Amino acid sequence: MAHPDPQTLEHIRAARTYRGTPPDHYLVPYHSLGDLLDRRAAEMAHKVFLIHYDADGHREEFTYAEFNRRVNQVAHFLTNRLGVKRGDRIATIGYNHCDTVLIYFAAWKVGAAMAPQNVTEDDERINYILRNSEAVVLFARPEYLARADQIVRGKVHGGQPVTNIQEIVQVGGEHGGPYLHLGSEAAQMPDSFVPPHPVSREDECLLVYTSGTTGAPKGVVLTHYNLMVDAHGIAEWHTITPNQRLMCVLPIHHVNGIVVTLITPLLVGASVVLNRGYSSSHFWERIARERVQIASVVPTLLQFSLEYADHAAEQGRSIWGEGITRDDLAGFRHVVCGAGTLAISLASAFEERFGFPIVHGYGLSETTCYSCGLPVDLSWEEHRRWMRDYGYPSIGVPITPNEMAIFDPMGSGQQLGPGERGEICIRGHNVMKYYYLRPDSNAETFRFGWFRSGDEGFYEVDDQGRPFFFITGRIKELINRGGVKFSPFDIEEVLLELPEVKVGLAVAFENDYYGEEVGAYVVLNQGGHLTEQQVIEHCRRHMPFEKSPKVVLFGTEVPVTTTGKYQRLKLRSLFEPWRHVQFRP
Repeated sequence: MAHPDPQTLEHIRAARTYRGTPPDHYLVPYHSLGDLLDRRAAEMAHKVFLIHYDADGHREEFTYAEFNRRVNQVAHFLTNRLGVKRGDRIATIGYNHCDTVLIYFAAWKVGAAMAPQNVTEDDERINYILRNSEAVVLFARPEYLARADQIVRGKVHGGQPVTNIQEIVQVGGEHGGPYLHLGSEAAQMPDSFVPPHPVSREDECLLVYTSGTTGAPKGVVLTHYNLMVDAHGIAEWHTITPNQRLMCVLPIHHVNGIVVTLITPLLVGASVVLNRGYSSSHFWERIARERVQIASVVPTLLQFSLEYADHAAEQGRSIWGEGITRDDLAGFRHVVCGAGTLAISLASAFEERFGFPIVHGYGLSETTCYSCGLPVDLSWEEHRRWMRDYGYPSIGVPITPNEMAIFDPMGSGQQLGPGERGEICIRGHNVMKYYYLRPDSNAETFRFGWFRSGDEGFYEVDDQGRPFFFITGRIKELINRGGVKFSPFDIEEVLLELPEVKVGLAVAFENDYYGEEVGAYVVLNQGGHLTEQQVIEHCRRHMPFEKSPKVVLFGTEVPVTTTGKYQRLKLRSLFEPWRHVQFRP
């Protein structure tokens, strides 16, 4: 059986219930994302919705009405030229671009679901996802057309022909090749559109694949309602209003870029500044120029910003970018940060250097996007306390429309209290529909009527009774040394106390004597000099022998996902030479 069995479906419904409100008692009034866009275009036709900067810094903007007309043309192209129907899936191989956003919304108006691909993934994985998603059309930028063709034909290592793809469409570039050209075709279409079949909140709209390091990727199925209700919670939490602008520098093949900086501004009638990608030299400059209030980032980008500032200061230039001063950023409020591991030292350095708070949060693709965040109304002293005083930066308090709790990590369904470490679990209206064609994963993930994240954490309660959550590691990445489990985050905080260390990762590697041992993978700052022995001695001054790294390897590159999550498991093989070694104090 490919889809969830009746008992698992009951558990999923329980996990999609928010404080007793079932998932079909809707908290937002819009019927679909297409309905939402139509309403915004009618209400605020001349207001700017989307500002786009390409890789060369060229800028273009679309009002709500202009954007909606362009979406309607693409929707006609999908239905009339490509035969895309409600319930179909559409894939993309591209990057942040206004054309990509047009394709997304056109698909949603038709009632099709998007399956965006991450171009940094290997061809075998993309080949698998295209087959598993059952996408009928693949849109590709010109520089990826040859690659897309090879992937679809199965001419890649470990690949098979993707027989479900009926058409590859070129997006951007000059028209004239063997492929249909989106711009040329859509320009000939009418600019008003009514879907052939009504689209509902429960229609699937997004199929994103988990970035696990082992096993086949799992397709996370999200509905129109998932995206809209999570955006509603994000907007409410960050007090986002129609007169504000959000900036997107994260990839929009992922839920963070899609939900935080596309759907959330649309929901409240605000504006979005979409960048091809992150650029240290343009980050603050574009925030100033476009009068942005909030930017969504990952920890890696905070590090890049600090490095740029340090280099600029050494050369006597502005740390904010060419011609920019702190006064130019008077309207900026905060950065939203999640997805990756945020170290206390990095958060403190960023906030002290730039003077803007980090609103740290947490969520997963399976919970649409954000599930919690630090309250934005905390005093500076309270903010610093929750970011620094508990060994980890707090990921904050649950937002509407979900609840969070800590459960026994063995999956018994026993809920734990304040300060007790266990598995972070979530239930609410933003929980996914299910994993696509993965009944085994669905049964295990929803075993007791909550979504089980696989992340270890705990919570503490403030004087208002609010639970502030903390993430301490990925349960599967916990280091199990002879039955005693250590969080890599704990060890990494000690590694990062060394000023020469730019990145320090604790890695569990296989060992004959203890099952797993503790290794450290270290990237040094430019000009930094450390020996393995110096790192080991530093760790043993702050941690017991059992918890301290036994082997330290130095490198220059760190495997990360496109959302900035370190992939520690990909480093395990580097420690293979020490598998048979017994380490003694």
